[in-house]
Amino acid sequence: MRRIDRTRAGIERKLADFAGNWRLERKISQADGTRAVFLGQADWQPKDDGLLCVEIGVLTLPGQAQMQAERRYFWSEDLSVYFDDGRFFHKVPALGGETGHWCDPDQYDGCYDFGDWPVFRVTWRVKGPKKDYKMISAYERE
Repeated sequence: MRRIDRTRAGIERKLADFAGNWRLERKISQADGTRAVFLGQADWQPKDDGLLCVEIGVLTLPGQAQMQAERRYFWSEDLSVYFDDGRFFHKVPALGGETGHWCDPDQYDGCYDFGDWPVFRVTWRVKGPKKDYKMISAYERE
């Protein structure tokens, strides 16, 4: 059974708290009822003055063959997150809570939950003309 360190919950997260390897389980629920699952890992490693986060794993979509998937983000010291092409994505609330990203024409509303640290969850609700889904990512330190 996983032991949760409650003394670390509810305190401000710092960039160094994320460094290292994490198991990652991501569930994606489309508004039409379609569900997908991503299982893999997220690895935060030092790069320049921040951390490079590489998420790699297997994406399972209904009725399709499993596929390898990978995404990279750069996290800066102030917990700002950037796409791998340098565009700003969002800022992680140090205590957990809400964040967002407008990517015309889609709105991404996120929420970080650090209440069970060193397990944390990130929920994104995405809406746009061609998008309507909820994505929950659970990270647990390896």
